[in-house]
Amino acid sequence: MRNLTRKTRIGMSTVLSGKNSGIRGKLFFAGPAIIASVAYMDPGNYATNIQAGAGYGYTLLWIVLLANLIAMLFQALSARLGIVTGKNLAELSRDNFPKPVVWIMWVISEIAAMATDLAEFLGGAIGLSLLFGLPLFVGMVITAIITYAILVFERLGFRPMELIIGAMVAIIGLAYLAEMLIAPVDWAAAGIGLMTPIIPDTAALIIIVGIIGATVMPHAIYLHSGLMQSRADVRNDDERRKVLRYSNIEVVLALAVAGMINMAMVIMAASAFNQGYSDVAEIETAYYTLTPLLGAAAAGMFLTSLIFSGISSSVVGTMAGQMIMQGFLRFHVPIWIRRLVTMLPAFAVVGMGVNATQALVMSQVVLSIALPVPMVALIVFSSRKDILGAFIPPLGLRVLALLGACAVLGLNFVLLADFFGLPMTTLFG
Repeated sequence: MRNLTRKTRIGMSTVLSGKNSGIRGKLFFAGPAIIASVAYMDPGNYATNIQAGAGYGYTLLWIVLLANLIAMLFQALSARLGIVTGKNLAELSRDNFPKPVVWIMWVISEIAAMATDLAEFLGGAIGLSLLFGLPLFVGMVITAIITYAILVFERLGFRPMELIIGAMVAIIGLAYLAEMLIAPVDWAAAGIGLMTPIIPDTAALIIIVGIIGATVMPHAIYLHSGLMQSRADVRNDDERRKVLRYSNIEVVLALAVAGMINMAMVIMAASAFNQGYSDVAEIETAYYTLTPLLGAAAAGMFLTSLIFSGISSSVVGTMAGQMIMQGFLRFHVPIWIRRLVTMLPAFAVVGMGVNATQALVMSQVVLSIALPVPMVALIVFSSRKDILGAFIPPLGLRVLALLGACAVLGLNFVLLADFFGLPMTTLFG
């Protein structure tokens, strides 16, 4: 499925055969989880993290940690499916579900891919617009050009793409590390918020739903299984177990970094906005408020991280959309057409004059509706011995996955209920 360079494949083979047991050799297996992790630090997360920190200080850090643990579990299960079966989640769905179900799954997943790209595309465009004083439409055009230019690198082999995405993740992380050095962080309060589950009020519940409900992203579940389905040429179950072990380690490390970046967003908002600016809720407002509070450098780093977040996640979203279409329909389209189709809704939204932040919120609602499709399918296939055989996850992990799915889907229901105006008192008595 994925065109890896000859050097990467040889490096993997030497590790699997036992000829190379060093750390450098194992790095050949790194990449897929890093790419999938981009979904957990996309622009859609910025608004909810800013609201959490500005409105409630460090109190809601615990939910970011919990959401990250759930994400690790589902991404590990997705990778396991690709490693063991040699197929991605969309292909397995096509082969095992009735045709009408497959068509419905494909349509919902395509809508989700467009909604995902809407948030990511707008995020990058907003960052460019604010940082360089450009009209939003011009920022969108520049984002489209950069995204397409990066996607072209896949022709050189998938490894260069992994390195580019990895570099962008590193830039996002370094930007927030610098923010932590500038912002006056109360680390004791942050530690308490991280370890103490508290829901201060109903409004906080909605923010919690926004954080955890957008954590397990539909396209990331599909994508990770596809990235792993033919990554290494395994010859037996022992080699397959090695690949699975390396994959699990990478998932934990990559999503731990993504989780720390999300926590850094909340911490930055808490330290900068919670005292006196608790109503900050939009990306634009956060930027303009940061400048006088922490200086132009902090505000610039905030926008730089947003730009790289938007561009990298848009690239990953396009890759996922292409994989979903090929998996469900056995239909391949050139990457530039896929890029064009998924970015058209973003241009349409801006052209109609819709508020960019409101469009981000709408995209999260669409993703909440679409999320059950890949999540339920993943749990079904992870529980079938005829598909995973000896590699079926332990019962404890399957129970945790089911509980995690119930939690995420239940919270998504709360998000949808709030969006459509159903009072929280009706839901919770």
